[in-house]
Amino acid sequence: MLSTTLRMLRAHRSVFTGSFVALALGVALLTVTGSALAASLSAAPDRAPAASVVVQARDTLAVPTPAGVRTARLAHPRPIPPATVAELRALGPVRIDGRSRPSHVLRLETDADPAAVRRIVGGTARVLTGDARRLGDPARERDREALTALHALFGTAGGVTAFVSVFVAASTFAFAVTQRRRDFALLRTAGATPGQIRRGVLAEALAVGVLASATGCALGAWAAPRLVARAVEEDLAPAWFALGPHTWPYHAAFWTGLLVALAGAAAASWRAGRIAPAEALREASADTGGLTRGRLLCGAALLLASVVTLALALGTDPGDLLHRKTYVSRPMLLVSAAALLSPLLLRPLTRLLTALPGVSALLVRESTASAGRRSAALAAPVLVTVALAGCLLGTSATLNRAGADEARARTTAAFVVLPGGRAGFDEATLRRLRQVPGTVVAPSSATAVHVLEDGVALIRSEARATAPGALAATSRLPLTAGSVSALDDDSIIVNEEWQRHRVGDRVTVWLGDGTRRTLRIAAVMPTGTGDHGIHVTPRNAPGAPVDRVDVALARGADAGAVSTALHRAAGTDRVLTREAWLRETRPGTDRTTRLGLLLVLGLALLYTGISVANTTAMAASGRLRDLTVLRLAGATRWQVLKVTGAESLTVVAAGALLGLLVTAVHLAGLWGALALLSAPPAVALPWRALGVTVTAGAALAVASALIPAAAALRRRPADLAGVRE
Repeated sequence: MLSTTLRMLRAHRSVFTGSFVALALGVALLTVTGSALAASLSAAPDRAPAASVVVQARDTLAVPTPAGVRTARLAHPRPIPPATVAELRALGPVRIDGRSRPSHVLRLETDADPAAVRRIVGGTARVLTGDARRLGDPARERDREALTALHALFGTAGGVTAFVSVFVAASTFAFAVTQRRRDFALLRTAGATPGQIRRGVLAEALAVGVLASATGCALGAWAAPRLVARAVEEDLAPAWFALGPHTWPYHAAFWTGLLVALAGAAAASWRAGRIAPAEALREASADTGGLTRGRLLCGAALLLASVVTLALALGTDPGDLLHRKTYVSRPMLLVSAAALLSPLLLRPLTRLLTALPGVSALLVRESTASAGRRSAALAAPVLVTVALAGCLLGTSATLNRAGADEARARTTAAFVVLPGGRAGFDEATLRRLRQVPGTVVAPSSATAVHVLEDGVALIRSEARATAPGALAATSRLPLTAGSVSALDDDSIIVNEEWQRHRVGDRVTVWLGDGTRRTLRIAAVMPTGTGDHGIHVTPRNAPGAPVDRVDVALARGADAGAVSTALHRAAGTDRVLTREAWLRETRPGTDRTTRLGLLLVLGLALLYTGISVANTTAMAASGRLRDLTVLRLAGATRWQVLKVTGAESLTVVAAGALLGLLVTAVHLAGLWGALALLSAPPAVALPWRALGVTVTAGAALAVASALIPAAAALRRRPADLAGVRE
């Protein structure tokens, strides 16, 4: 059996080359991403302060619940009391952390006796010694956030790699069976049973999978350290981040690659076993590529699942559709359904695209119709790539546009003043800004509040602290209930994401410094895109410095004169007009997410290229008969090449249209979610990315079709007449 399998692989190496390359690259990428994930889960910085004792301000909120203590990072840790700092200085030299201010010390180091330090500090701060000193590392939280971003980046890339490689393997093996129908029929004539044919196809896939997976693991071992080094250079990972001695990523990648190969060949092996011996007598190679019952049932089931889950999300939690994990994974369900059901739409689409007068259009139309599986194998990767580009980048662009529209609608201030190079404004600057004539000045602070939901979940919400009257004068908050003017020191403005959001109800919250308070709900905002933060008064934001000043014009005030006065009062601070402020704060995709999306799309485009080149190369030998007929019928070499290229372009265009259809359905669901959340329902398509994707696929498809055709057409028509398939 093994020797037979190896002989078949050698005899049909052009058929399996594309699958081998795709699987090897897929396993290599899975190895790299798995190794990076393993490192990020277990690695820790090997650094600790030189001092023997670290005194850290209490920066963690701890709330006891029936399910255990829930903790969260405080927005404004309570500083170490000045009297405590003075007493510690009396024990010996003290080094104060650079983030601290003279009267606002958050962290200090000392070599004094730990017991004496604990007696002085008491319960006002944490005293860290030994290995616990690392907990006071000021970069710890930043490193944790960077590692979380790496989890999402590499996890998404690994998932898309596995997802797309299944399509490449499945389409390759399905088309390989179509190309070898006569070979299988001859084996059936020689006495081979359907089971033997199926086992032979699976054995070939097993051999390709083992070789490709082993090669991929070797490539991954070479590439993983280089990727980690590049991530550190680009500030995507902490400087201490490095690979560890983990072996499970290699096992996971190897067996995943093998399963992908076998899964891709399973359906093809069943079809191969059904080939009748009479197929060996056929001379025509027409293949309508009809939809098999299994493919129809699987495609319909996936389509139904996609529609039902979308409807459930819109009916129960539309906000979930706006989360990155959801809008990255949900399109894959719809893409899978579209790829499986594509033969239903490919023929009418290709007929529509070739509905032109002339012999060339007729030849292209009939050629695509008589080679259904070849067309489906060529269109499927284009469909997947265009759909992923449209869904992922389109969702990101749509959410950014909706967020920008929200910010524009709620901002009525004529000017916004930002601190220049400082953490916040000092009192002297605020006093000068308030004295500018013809203005209503609204200083505000960024803070956070925590609320306990269902008695077990401690939820953090970003908030802004503004005086009630000033808030109403410089903004137009979208409210579903209540009034902005009702906000006072005993109340809070929440949004509909909160479990309790009825005006008049009292909710227990923990402020940015950990203070527990019970506040009345004064008003409720819609959920929107998730950017409607909570609003409190400055009294409920202890320790939060003023980091923004909104300025509204009084009735009859001259904007130019006010601008001049604000610049004079602000000094080195920045004074922005409303439009400049909206441009500067326009929502955008953060750098790590953007790189992740580009990586995902790059992988999809890479697999598209492999699949397109492999499909056209596999089909090249089978098209010699077609080229012969056209040349003997009097067609010139240029005319034959034109028809060949037009056929490839037609199939790529049909696949792109199906990808756009998937994108339209996905973005329609997003539009509905935004409407239900009372957010501006906008839709944005990434036309540039879609254009690059389609152009690259079309160029590769045409080149892959024309190069072997041009080589074959170098012969004279009389010589071509003797060519057999």
